[in-house]
Amino acid sequence: MKIPNFLYRLYEPLLWAQIKTGPRPHHIGLIVDGNRRFAKGMGLAQNEGHTAGSEKLEDFLRWCWRLDIKIITLYGFSTENYNRSDDEIEYLMDLILRKLREFQVDPVIKSEKVRIKVIGRKENLSAEMNEEIEKVEALTCDHDRFLLNIAISYGGRAEIIDAVKKIAEEVRQGELDINAIDEQLFGKYLYTEGIRDPDLIIRTSGEERLSGFLLWQSAYSELYFTEVYWPAFRMIDFWRAIRVFQQRERRFGR
Repeated sequence: MKIPNFLYRLYEPLLWAQIKTGPRPHHIGLIVDGNRRFAKGMGLAQNEGHTAGSEKLEDFLRWCWRLDIKIITLYGFSTENYNRSDDEIEYLMDLILRKLREFQVDPVIKSEKVRIKVIGRKENLSAEMNEEIEKVEALTCDHDRFLLNIAISYGGRAEIIDAVKKIAEEVRQGELDINAIDEQLFGKYLYTEGIRDPDLIIRTSGEERLSGFLLWQSAYSELYFTEVYWPAFRMIDFWRAIRVFQQRERRFGR
């Protein structure tokens, strides 16, 4: 439901009153979708939709920090995205590079003590990209208030395969007893080692699937799908997701 602009200011405090004292997710996974459809609907070039989506991330981070949500994992670029046109891939990679460089000098990242970590198959990324990843991770490694994971060249199946290969090699080398392998140990071989599983995963644009995002980690995540395209995603859209999360009973199979 889209709220007319003249009602927005009335609706916002009412929604805030509903969510401000309720339970909040510790970790949110975010699948940003709909950039191209947003651009098409606005009569813009496709890549302008990606730019608008990149700019929306800054708003989303502020909304999460206001609610003291500690961890955000952003699905930035999937392994399947390599199937897009060369021009679009180049543009997306350039956007990611620019964002990584912005984070290195952003005073808000420093003041809010946000640690930035990139997860995915970094070996498939350019040397330039890996250099910027190393820089931003090093510059923020001591930040301990919030964590922003950015999944680049990431696929949930690829992550599980990479974990299996590491475990298999340690078993082959005699460094790991196969009988010691359980869910807890397996988690230590994932890209998200040491990071709590997401409590809530949000996907924009109306698609209702995970598309390979955090397949292992999302076993008990609450899922929230909205028809709003990512560049048009507003704070009240986010708060609605939080309200739905608060209304659900999380039993974890019990």
